[in-house]
This record gives sequence, C-alpha cells and structure tokens, in this order.
Amino acid sequence: MFSSLAILFGFGCLTGVTTVLFGFGGGFLTVPAVFAVLAATDGADAMHTAVATSTAVMVVNALSATVTQARAGRLRREYVFPLAIFVGIGAFLGAVAAGHVSDTALHLLFIGYLVITLGDNVIRRGFVTGTDPAAAPRPLGRATSTVGGVGIGAVAAFLGVGGSVLTVPLLRRSGLPMAEAAALANPLSVPVALVGTLAYALAAPPITAPGYLGQVDLVAAAALLCGSVPTIALTRRLPRRIPDRVHALGYLGFLGLVLIAMVTMVFVRI
Repeated sequence: MFSSLAILFGFGCLTGVTTVLFGFGGGFLTVPAVFAVLAATDGADAMHTAVATSTAVMVVNALSATVTQARAGRLRREYVFPLAIFVGIGAFLGAVAAGHVSDTALHLLFIGYLVITLGDNVIRRGFVTGTDPAAAPRPLGRATSTVGGVGIGAVAAFLGVGGSVLTVPLLRRSGLPMAEAAALANPLSVPVALVGTLAYALAAPPITAPGYLGQVDLVAAAALLCGSVPTIALTRRLPRRIPDRVHALGYLGFLGLVLIAMVTMVFVRI
C-alpha cells in the first residue's frame, strides 16, 4: 500500500510540472499511473477508476494553474469564452458515455486517441513549426467554439485527459505561441474536470470499497495532489524561456511516452 502511494506521489510531482508546461492538468499522467497501480492489485474496473480519479485531480490542478497563469497575464479571455461553456456541456455527455463501455474498450480507445493525436500533430502543418510570429492570432470561429467545444469536452471527459490535447493544437494553429496555448489549456480543462468529477462521483453502480466516492479513488487522488500542488507552485516560480519549437516537440514527445506506457500495459494485462 505504501509503495503504491509513493509511486502516485511521484507521478503527482511530475504532473505538477506538465500542468504548468503543457497544460495537461494531469490526465495523461494520472490515468496511466492510477491504472497501473490498480491493475497490479485487484484490477477491477481499473480504467474507469483511473479516468474518474484523473478528473478529480484535474479540478485542483487546473484551477491552481489557471490562477497562476492569470496572475502572469498569459490568459486571453476571447479564447476561453464561450468555448469553455460548450466544453462543459460536452464533458457531461462524455462522462455519462464512459460508463457504458467496458474497461478494456476504454483502455484501447485511450490508446487510439493518442495515436490519432500524435499523427495529426506531426503530419499537419502548424503545430511544430507554428505560424508567422508577425501575424496576428486568428479568433476562433462560431462553429469551433460551439460544436467543436462540445466535442472537445466529450472526448476529454470520456478519457479523463482534460482537453489540453485538443485545445493546445487548436490554439496553436490559430496562431498562438506554444506557451500561450499551453497556458489557455488550464482554464479550458476546468469545466471538464468539474463536470466530469460530478458525473463520476454520482455514477452508478458506485465502487463500494472504502475510500471511494462513486468511481473516484479518493486515496489515489490525495496522493497525486500531495505531489502536484506544491510542484505547480514551485514550477511557476522557475524562469522558463523554452524556444517555441522545442516546447512543441516536448509536448509531442511526452504524449509519445504515455502512448508507449499504455500499449505496454495492454500486454502486461494479457
């Protein structure tokens, strides 16, 4: 038990760093981490619990990082609203839908999502190289803010990933530098985290083991947050002058590592 909590604490620390640098809020780290710990013990509904716990952790991480980025003046209101409202609507739909798929299917969909995202960002122009720094960023269209927002929220809550993996490329291709796109991912993850956590906490059937609220593992969430919250506070104080292209490549590299970990876990379970 202690070793599992220590592992989650360590991943929580790493989550704090990626929340500030990439706007992940924790999803791409907390889902594999919680899944691995649970799969190594009882394994029952490990993926559903991992996704539910991830959304709970993101509530705190995303809010904390949002406050930090707002104080630093990195948030642009026009890219947050009304997109965040429709992201929240989609998050509810995604969280409800996740309860109707098997644990194995959810695991494979998580992997498929990573493959598609990585492939899209590598093949399509605009993510790694960015746009002309002299050009003004383009505003989001109405369809992107409404229909696109619902889609982002649904996928993010369904997989427990916060939405940054969709919003960062979207904002990047709108002409924003990587640092600003990653910063904006935090407030756009807040509605996913809040709505998703509520849905998973009230999900039926709930997990009846001690330390659970619905499908959320409160003990795992606490261990992760003990690592992430102080790390977010520390990371935001460090000077960050990462070249834009390096920042974008680091984002893709991190997703690649998560993909390898999740694929490996498929064979471990078999």
